[in-house]
Amino acid sequence: MLFFIYNPEAIGVLVAHDLSQGEFVMQIPFYPPQQSLEDFSPKVCEELISKLVGQKYMDVNVIDVKPWVMHAEVAEKFVTCDNRVILVGDAAHRFPPAGGFGMNTGIQDAHNVAWKIALLLNGIAQPSLLHTYEMERKPVAIFNTELSVKNFYAAMSVPAALGLDPTVANSVHRAVNSSIGSILPSGLQKVILEGIFALGRAQVSPSLLNENNPLGSSRLAKLRGIFEEGKSLQLQFPAEDLGFRYSEGALSPDAIKTDEKTSKAPPTGRKRDYIPSAKPGSRLPHVYMKDLNSSSDQDMVSTLDLVSSDRPEFLLIISPTKDSYELARAAFKVAGDYKTLLKVCVVWPHGSSGDRVFGSKTELEPWNNFVNVEEVGHSSWWEICQMTNRGAILVRPDEHIAWSMESGVTGDPAGEMDMVFSVILGGKKTPLQV
Repeated sequence: MLFFIYNPEAIGVLVAHDLSQGEFVMQIPFYPPQQSLEDFSPKVCEELISKLVGQKYMDVNVIDVKPWVMHAEVAEKFVTCDNRVILVGDAAHRFPPAGGFGMNTGIQDAHNVAWKIALLLNGIAQPSLLHTYEMERKPVAIFNTELSVKNFYAAMSVPAALGLDPTVANSVHRAVNSSIGSILPSGLQKVILEGIFALGRAQVSPSLLNENNPLGSSRLAKLRGIFEEGKSLQLQFPAEDLGFRYSEGALSPDAIKTDEKTSKAPPTGRKRDYIPSAKPGSRLPHVYMKDLNSSSDQDMVSTLDLVSSDRPEFLLIISPTKDSYELARAAFKVAGDYKTLLKVCVVWPHGSSGDRVFGSKTELEPWNNFVNVEEVGHSSWWEICQMTNRGAILVRPDEHIAWSMESGVTGDPAGEMDMVFSVILGGKKTPLQV
């Protein structure tokens, strides 16, 4: 939970980390060198908290006080020193905390690179596979940096509407630090700065910010407009969190057309809906299926949970057709040649007889690493993926789609699968130097 607090005595942002444990973080403006960390003792911070929440004598225990500076940075390289140094999370990118992209992007980084490291260390992939980590993740980090900045400025529209424009405060601070202001004694600089800021905070005093005051009424009307039009801070970004798509990397070489690489819309800072996609580079769509390998008719499984969580295993999703089974057998053989793990998921249409499911065992022998699932109700998996039931999808261990075919493989299935695994793993298996 996030609370922006503005009153004549103090300004702060309260972040509730754990309501059950009473753990909070209070962020307050900090302007060095006129202010220093020593100015904010635990007692001073307790007083500030009391002013911000409007209640004295609270049971507050200040655990830690530290300065923090907002950044919007992306590292030039994510992988360096002959693959010995790999930057993930905040080491690779730092965003304004507007939208929660820091943690989400960091988790995505780890998800992307973990299986690649595992395959490299197990002698399955070439070192070039690690290069695709930066290739795939850096554009996402740059996009999320720009989006976080836009989201931060959207959040600042609220105090600006109240007469507390942060850019004015920053301009005042720069003026005090300028050649003219810098010749003043530091103590006087501090008094001037606090005096001007106190005047600024007075803009939200009850005597000014009310409907009977023409200026206050105008500001409140502007504030209502921001909220009603959805122009304030956004906290949910389903399209950016789930709908991003890798345009190059450990993907089928012909997976993404040139026009698709250049058609990505710039970040707007506004919420966009997530649209499921089964195109290469996209995250596998989530759909609940009936688990036909379970003894219970009620057991459901998400398509995302079909991807192994404890080992780097690829997943091939097919329908129970002759051509698809042929593709699966070819994929099993090619994966074995590359010494990589593969599981096949056979998606049966809704209402399939349980006896028919045993056909997968016959069709896929001697391989046994496969699962059978059934569509639920009117949710057609292949329609969601915008494919026919002759389509096929190869999913990487990080739940992103490496290759897909909308209406079946034309030509040699084994050759197609060999090409796909060769591109993903960096070529034919050879002794690796790790």
